[in-house]
Amino acid sequence: MLATRYDRAATIIDAGLPAGPWFRTDDSEMAISIVENLKLYGYIHQDALARRFAWRYEQAPDRGYGSATRAQLNEINRGGDWRQGAAMAFGGQGSMGNGGAMRVAPLGGYFADDLKRVAEEARASALVTHTHPEAVAGTVAVGIAAAMASRGREEPHNLRVKHFFEAILDIVPESRVKRGILIASETPASVEIEAVAKSLGNGSQVTAPDTVPFAIWSAAHHLNDYRNALKQTIIGGGDCDTNAAIVGGIVALSVGRAGIPIEWQTDKEPLPFRPL
Repeated sequence: MLATRYDRAATIIDAGLPAGPWFRTDDSEMAISIVENLKLYGYIHQDALARRFAWRYEQAPDRGYGSATRAQLNEINRGGDWRQGAAMAFGGQGSMGNGGAMRVAPLGGYFADDLKRVAEEARASALVTHTHPEAVAGTVAVGIAAAMASRGREEPHNLRVKHFFEAILDIVPESRVKRGILIASETPASVEIEAVAKSLGNGSQVTAPDTVPFAIWSAAHHLNDYRNALKQTIIGGGDCDTNAAIVGGIVALSVGRAGIPIEWQTDKEPLPFRPL
């Protein structure tokens, strides 16, 4: 198989990444806003979250935000109603992009003891920017996956993966996302990552159905290995930064801070708050 830029990126992980500080992207910025919202209110306060998304974007707009997100956040900063902006996106269909899913993992960890609450709060967080049912389903799926990663650490691996998928499939509403996750749950860990990405979608379409099933499969089979989780996810290609954000958010809740390479923690751009 010919080497790709994703293979080279994975090789860099093994060989040693550049010295920090590492500049964070929009994926992390929006996840930070969710954490800040939870720290302030203890739940997803949608008006406050919309303002926080827009404020953080205004402070640093060059972090890789997509064009549709830029338009929404600029409108909020001009005093527009986020509800109208989210509902009118993409000709009134609402966005079914992967943005809600990419930022929701901290929420899953925050409400990990109550999966029903995870689903409710994840849905609320998605609707601020993504009203399409597929985007909401993808956000709920990642929220539940993050919660299960946080609370299932003591189970044997095979049983843990089984319960991980069962919980997600039990709660995620009927959707293309759910059907993709069902296929992911039946795909063995032994299948090559490129084949899984080709089968499930690797985010190349930047939609929730094309992103979330693959990311959840990758997270499920690397719950105890943060470094390899990111490496293998990147090899899958596609929207690899968002895929890695989703997988990293889930697996971080499984391995804890001690499971993340210390040099990665040191080299990252500092967070604007103390971690929860």
